[in-house]
Amino acid sequence: MSQIDIPRRWVASLVALAALTGATGIASAQAPSTERLLVLLRDASALAIVDPANGEILGRVPTGRDPHEVTASSDGRLAFVASPADGISVIDIATQREIRRVHPGPGSGPHDVLFADGKVYFTIEGYKSIGRYDPEADQIDWTLGIGQESTHMLALGNDGRTMYMPNRGSNSVTVAEGVTDGPEETTLTNIPIPGELPEGIDVSPDGQEVWTATRNDGGVSIINVASKEVVQTLDLGMKDANRLKFTPDGRVLIIDGEAASVVVLDAASRSVIKRVSMASVDTGDGAILVSRDGSHAYVGLRAADRVAVLDLTTLEVTEEIMMGEGSGPGCMFLAVGE
Repeated sequence: MSQIDIPRRWVASLVALAALTGATGIASAQAPSTERLLVLLRDASALAIVDPANGEILGRVPTGRDPHEVTASSDGRLAFVASPADGISVIDIATQREIRRVHPGPGSGPHDVLFADGKVYFTIEGYKSIGRYDPEADQIDWTLGIGQESTHMLALGNDGRTMYMPNRGSNSVTVAEGVTDGPEETTLTNIPIPGELPEGIDVSPDGQEVWTATRNDGGVSIINVASKEVVQTLDLGMKDANRLKFTPDGRVLIIDGEAASVVVLDAASRSVIKRVSMASVDTGDGAILVSRDGSHAYVGLRAADRVAVLDLTTLEVTEEIMMGEGSGPGCMFLAVGE
């Protein structure tokens, strides 16, 4: 049975049973998946570890207050959770426990985390910087000043050496070329964004474009990677566009929280394919994660306390994973064991 075939009542029953028994896992009728869906529970200040094969919540790990973003090591062993208030939690996924906490400094406000080449890169909003953490040595080995207000998210270019980061307060996107080689080898370019409050960001599958959603005006700015300039803007009339992701086949998914919908676009034609309703009310700050094979997307609906599974062939919601009342699911990541 595939994950999208499980009736919603089964998922809800499994979660309810786990809550009643206090168990961190329930015996599955299927063989365990090598993938783990990591779901941040922002309102509960915890990380939920989910088996994506059947929607079973295997456990919850306390984190810093109001965690915002999560990533995992390439071997699927460690998760890294950024809390602007309390630093970065390093979590052992198998044992479901926090093994250490990394503090960039008072008022640093770490927000996004990205794992690349054995290191954890993170934005430091309070210091207008980004940093790199070495989990093997358990130390922050460098930081780099960006000089822009509210450096928020991180997206890795197809070359594996360039990162793109939206600066919400400066209405810009910074291109950091050669950043994986360290500060001395990094070249920074700040690109002005015509929209207001760029936040959601992703790189196209062919690596030629970077798209960023501007949260305060419901639009999208499209950056040409080669020329490092905005070549087109789209007015999509969104009410609260805070996350944007490409699918492997070149579509773009944007969560519009206040409108309780996901906007699906064809990147090539710049046209809207469909607006998929997620709920009848504002779903709040949310998140989107596309599966590795591109068959479906997970949509975190914070105010609705659930993760919806969106079939990317039919563009219909096929399943829902109930995360528990007051949990507030947000950012997600797929950890893959070797």
